[in-house]
Amino acid sequence: MTVQLRDMTVDDLTAVMALEEELFAPDTWTEWMYRDELDRPDTRHYLVAVDADAVLGYAGLISYPYEAHIATIGVTGTRQHEGIGALLLDALLTEADGRRTPVLLEVREDDEATQAFYRRRGFTEIGRRPNYYPLSGKDAVVMLREVRR
Repeated sequence: MTVQLRDMTVDDLTAVMALEEELFAPDTWTEWMYRDELDRPDTRHYLVAVDADAVLGYAGLISYPYEAHIATIGVTGTRQHEGIGALLLDALLTEADGRRTPVLLEVREDDEATQAFYRRRGFTEIGRRPNYYPLSGKDAVVMLREVRR
């Protein structure tokens, strides 16, 4: 695997939006949402996973003084199960650990494989958000990973 992680830039948004559609339709973010996130580098940490300049995946962390949130994480279907998602998530968790904050996230209730992925990284289910994904009507499972020191 020759995958490298680097900070996401506006130049990556065409590729990121294509992955959004591939992975999360109909519950996709908009390009404007990503632009807004990238305009907040003091509290946002967005990465892309690239191989020979092709964007294979991306992830984002929103940091607050007392907690952090995994905003998004995704890897193209043709490269899933190669450890790219774990690489991205571990980089975000390292960032949160450096800030000494617990990490929260939401995942679709019907995505059991992703929930298991997060449990392997120390997350536990702490609640549900009804109709969190309004376009699909799906609930979200809320998961928490406590502070790692």
